[in-house]
Amino acid sequence: MRHFHPMGRDTDLLLPLSVQDCLSKGHLACYVVEVVEGLDLSMLVQAYGGTGSTPYHLAMLLALLIDGYATARFSSRKIERATYDALAFRFIACNLHPDYDTLSTFRRRFRKAFEAAFVQVLEVARENLFSRFGSVCLAGTKIYANASRHSAMSYGHAEALEAHLRAEV
Repeated sequence: MRHFHPMGRDTDLLLPLSVQDCLSKGHLACYVVEVVEGLDLSMLVQAYGGTGSTPYHLAMLLALLIDGYATARFSSRKIERATYDALAFRFIACNLHPDYDTLSTFRRRFRKAFEAAFVQVLEVARENLFSRFGSVCLAGTKIYANASRHSAMSYGHAEALEAHLRAEV
């Protein structure tokens, strides 16, 4: 007779789990958060002023959208749902759950800044040869982010590639 591990779904944990402890250091979500936190978001912060309830941090919303696009979750509703269901999105959202309307409004209001930040994240990934992005597809177009170390790139070609990435986003 086989002996199986007991299935105790009612078992309480002695200590609360930390979301950071459940993700490896090389996870895409950790990388996106690290890169987005390194971006200069001062122009967004100045434009985000207003009244009302306390807003979510702009770096968190931006990282949620970028990771959503990188993992084929383009809908604000799917990203909101992922903050409840997916561990990586919980990590990015700091265990908060911005609603789909907040994400949609942020994307619509700061479209140009979002596009520029997305291009910057792709450029940093290309520079660091970060292969977790694989190929990022936008509107059916594949942008390969894994560059070869042995290929040389001229400044003119780099400018053309940047313009192409901006046009794609």
